[in-house]
This record gives sequence, C-alpha cells and structure tokens, in this order.
Amino acid sequence: MIRKYWERYKKLRNSGVLGINCRNVHYIGTYNPRCHFPNVDDKLKTKLLAAEYNVNSPELIAVIDTQHDIQSLSEKVANFPGFVIKPSKGSGGKGIMLLEQHTPGHFQKLNGQAMEESTVRLHVSNILSGLYSLGGKPDVAVIESLIQADPVFEDFSYEGVPDMRIVTFMGFPVMAMIRLPTAASDGKANLHQGAVGVGLDIGTGRAIGGVQFDRPISHHPDTNNALTDLIVPHWDRVLDLAARCCEMSGLGYIGVDIVLDRRLGPMLLELNARPGLAIQTANAEGILPRLRNIEALGKVNFTTERRIAYSKKYFSRFPESDSDVIHYPVSPDSVTSEL
Repeated sequence: MIRKYWERYKKLRNSGVLGINCRNVHYIGTYNPRCHFPNVDDKLKTKLLAAEYNVNSPELIAVIDTQHDIQSLSEKVANFPGFVIKPSKGSGGKGIMLLEQHTPGHFQKLNGQAMEESTVRLHVSNILSGLYSLGGKPDVAVIESLIQADPVFEDFSYEGVPDMRIVTFMGFPVMAMIRLPTAASDGKANLHQGAVGVGLDIGTGRAIGGVQFDRPISHHPDTNNALTDLIVPHWDRVLDLAARCCEMSGLGYIGVDIVLDRRLGPMLLELNARPGLAIQTANAEGILPRLRNIEALGKVNFTTERRIAYSKKYFSRFPESDSDVIHYPVSPDSVTSEL
C-alpha cells in the first residue's frame, strides 16, 4: 500500500503538479508574509487598497458594522437597483447574498426568489455575529454594487456571474481559469458546489478544457455549448489587473479573482493568500514548473508590462509560431536579454 502511494506521489511530482504541502511550506510560507494576510483576508481592506492603487473593483455602497445600522439598510441601498452583501472576513463564498431588485419591504435574488426585508436584515445580523467569518469572530457587512455580467459568457453560464482566477507569483501571471456557474452550483461560481472550471491559456485567454467535480467535461452541462469555444475578451487588461495585485497586497503568491462587467470591463472581486490547487486540474497541467521558472529569474526589476510579456511568451499553450514553443527549464540569462 505504501509503495502504491509512493509511486503515485512520484508520478504527480514528475508531472509538475504542486501539492498542498509544497504550496503551504515553500510558496505561501516563503513568499507571503503573515503581516500582510489581512490585506486579502479582509475584503473591506482589499477594496480600500484597490482604490488606493487604482485597481478597478465594484463600487463600495456601504459598510454595516453595528446591529443598529441594520435598521437603515433600505436607505443605504435606495439608489442602487442591484447590490451584493458579503461578510468582510468570509471564505469560500459563504454568506454572500446577491440582490437585483428591491421595493420598500421586499427584495429579489438573482434567481427571481422574493425575500422579505426582515430576512435580509437577519442575514446581515448573522454576518455581524461572525457566522461566516474565519474563526467565527465578529465581522462587518460590506455592501457593493452588483456586477453587470458581460454577455460574452451567456452561452457558458447558468444564471450567475462567471469569474476568473489568476494565480500570480511575484507579479507574474502564471496560470488562469474561469469558473462557470451551473444549475448544480445554484448559479454560483464555486467549484466545490458544482461550477465548471475551465483552464485558460495565459497568452491568449482561450479555453483549454473543462472539469466539473474534478472530472473532465467538454460541454457546459446546462447550455451544452463546447467549452473550447470560450475566449475571454480584454485579456491584456485582465492580466494587467492580476499582475498589479502582488504589489498592492504585499504578497508574492496569490489568487486573483476577476469578473468582467459589461460597462467597466475587468474588475477585482477578491484576493486569496492561499489559492487552491484545482486550477491545475482545469488546465490539465501542473503549475510547479512555471513557479520554478519564475524563481530561477531571481530578483528582477521588471515593469508590469514586461512581467506580462514574459508570462505570455513562456507559459502560452498557443504560441504564434512553432519557433515560439519554449521547453523547461529556461535560462534566466537568455530570458532577461530577450526582454
């Protein structure tokens, strides 16, 4: 039995798959100073930092931090037809409520379900009591404007808003995927609840393949459209936003979650100091060779544009010509001289 698991471990290691222990000890432990964790674990702090660094994110409508403030909920959102209520220190998408319409005393969720204002107030009260926060500590409720999803993804999504996860290392975008809501996930872009994860080519934003519940699939389970037909627009802007988040957060190894708004383009949804490993499954490729490639560069003072150019050149699945195909390992000296 031990030999069986050892052989499986060696196979995964040799294929470049990053495991949870290596991620925690080497990448999170080495490149993410704990003093900067609040910059990403606290969504309110992330939003304030985004404004400071001119990183596009949904508009902050209000912050509710006392039970007394809940009574004025309707007044705070009166000028916004749609909005999102989320715990500032929540995780895994828990406690997030999306509402698209409201009249005095009544609200409506994205799926059309009607809700009494008392129900929404109770939800906010639960957020403040720490029901959804890390460690169950008291929290605050963040209310922000509702994303108007780009219609480009309508053929690949069920009800909800797809979001992209870009794993960024030392300011270099190294691997990407998009999470597509399904009926199984209740319209949420959450892989654990049944959303579809689709790997994205770093160079072009083109879909590589998809998985649902860790199993490969070729078509969206609800729309039946081929996942490989998906191409993310504004891809250079998506990569630029992701690349600038390392400096903004003070962390070297992060997951950047981005959504596309039909009017405002790519917007930062949130940051994750402990990005999951499922992105490797969605891309059918291990991320470890890419991370080691960046480490081999040492301390280089690249601009954001040069970091993006590097990632697009060396990590793309769809190079412009056969001569652009790069094989690992790459010599850092040859790379820096080219760029």
